[in-house]
Amino acid sequence: MSFDVRPVENLDEYDRAFMSIGQYFGAEADADRAERFSRVLPLDRMHAAWEGDTIVGGAAAFPFPMSVPGGLLSCAGTTVIGVAPTHRRRGVMRAMMRAHLDDAHERGEPIAALWASEETIYGRFGYGPAGQAGEISIPREYGAFARPHERCGTMRLVDRDEACATFPQVLEALARERPGVLIRPPEWWELRTFRDPPERRHGGGPMRFALLELDGALAGYAIYRHHMSWDVGTSTGKLTVIEAIATSTQANAELWRYLLDVDWIATIESFLIPPDHPLFFLLAETRRMRYRMGDALWMRLLDVGTALAGRTYPEVGGLVVEVRDAFCPWNEGRWSVPDGARTDAVPDLRLDVATLGSAYLGGLKFAALAQGGLVEEVSPGAIERADGLFRHGLHPWCPEIF
Repeated sequence: MSFDVRPVENLDEYDRAFMSIGQYFGAEADADRAERFSRVLPLDRMHAAWEGDTIVGGAAAFPFPMSVPGGLLSCAGTTVIGVAPTHRRRGVMRAMMRAHLDDAHERGEPIAALWASEETIYGRFGYGPAGQAGEISIPREYGAFARPHERCGTMRLVDRDEACATFPQVLEALARERPGVLIRPPEWWELRTFRDPPERRHGGGPMRFALLELDGALAGYAIYRHHMSWDVGTSTGKLTVIEAIATSTQANAELWRYLLDVDWIATIESFLIPPDHPLFFLLAETRRMRYRMGDALWMRLLDVGTALAGRTYPEVGGLVVEVRDAFCPWNEGRWSVPDGARTDAVPDLRLDVATLGSAYLGGLKFAALAQGGLVEEVSPGAIERADGLFRHGLHPWCPEIF
């Protein structure tokens, strides 16, 4: 059965398309939410799947720049993909992903990215897991650093207006350092990052905004909230760190020393922590973090040539990759690295576009992917050369689920 998939035309259609996935999260129709959401995700980036007069699915893309090794590329942030439970297994999602990826490609966005609610869905559409992240839970008594730390700089609690004016500068510094960081427009900070209605607090207090300055310059920020509880007169409360971003090694140590020392807290928890986060090297007893890791950011190359040419490579040399892409056939063929040009040369590697997406940011190695049978080495030593070309010193880190 075919479905008519097209961008929504008004906020009513927008909200109905959103509810294709919103219902699974317990959401209700909400005109105010639709208006607010449309300020960061425009109407023409929200597709709806129609069966007659009924919307039976929704798929959308946040437009934003994302950091890749050496710079920024325009990215389609794939989001709110959902099919009504009455229309499962009838081709609705495939039709929506066809329209979604075609639209992003026509707009000239060379990459797409997403967070997968279910990890089995998106591989068939060319997305590959490109980074990992995890959650931590640190008992306060195990918050000591491995080495002596001399406090420095100034920590200030600031209001939302000052946070809006200062925090973006710190996040953009992280984007220059790590791949996978999305650059948030002002509306995003206002309507997503800082928005703090009671239903988003899960029983905790309001967001607190802390700003770190070193030698009078912006050096880091933290967004956190208290979840207070007591047992026979003793605090069993949690401090939930929503984001803690710093611009330097010294700033990271100072920021986390502040968070680990907040009074009346039994446990400090945080999420979306990359496997090379500074805490692994700061804490004296890292096992006490109880780190649980899983897949995080997924990447999809929409224009292989532009994506390959749009990042930098730390080693000199060349490579030819033969890419299979059943869903976006314009990517099929052989591509040279690093210039991203089409070529007729004999390939060094053969792989699917999803596998290339996994390796693209430098978070997953070709050698590791080859162990799962995802990379075919045609010329001897090509996997090792590819890992040298695509490597990045730091793991991809997207501090926010979108």
